[in-house]
Amino acid sequence: MTIKDIAEHIEGYRRRGLEIFATSSFQTHSIPMLHILHRIDRDIDVLFINTGFHFPETLSFRDKIAEDFGLNVIDVRPSMPKNQQMDDDGNLFFVSDPDYCCYLNKTQPLEPYLKKYDVWISGVRASQSQARSGMNIEEKAPFGTIRFHPMLDWTSKEIHDYRKKYELPEHPLDKYGYQSIGCAPCTRKFDPADERSARWFGLNKEECGLHTELISR
Repeated sequence: MTIKDIAEHIEGYRRRGLEIFATSSFQTHSIPMLHILHRIDRDIDVLFINTGFHFPETLSFRDKIAEDFGLNVIDVRPSMPKNQQMDDDGNLFFVSDPDYCCYLNKTQPLEPYLKKYDVWISGVRASQSQARSGMNIEEKAPFGTIRFHPMLDWTSKEIHDYRKKYELPEHPLDKYGYQSIGCAPCTRKFDPADERSARWFGLNKEECGLHTELISR
């Protein structure tokens, strides 16, 4: 989608009286979408799912981008405390059951917001994973929410070129080889051959559930 297309979609939602929010992980490749939203409609709430496992650098980068772009960033936190997120052997779930950990800390905390808002803007791109490659620009989400994927057909090169054009900053960990950055326990350095291999290394897992469970097909 072009920036004009994105703006027209958002304007159309607004004309229908729909409440809009966006989510962002505040990685380097997330910043172009946030910059576009900053140019189009700064009243769109941006939700950051704060699992409690993020790198400190991610939190500081989130705060810098929010200030620079004038974004209203809302911290979304899990309801279950970490001392209850353990199996019978005392292992945190990110070790013994990473899918359940993602559910408790990412998917479940977002569900109430799908009831509150009408449109969810997500920066997923088709090239990122098999699940995302089958998505459409608009999809249905639970509770009657519309998922809007304005960056779906953008390539890594287009993301890079946009960042260069507008001199957008990069995540502080990029220079150390971390380019697909999520929760610290489940993130490793970037493999140029596979962008998503930096997440959940060694596991048969490439999604946290936000883009597989919170989509209605």
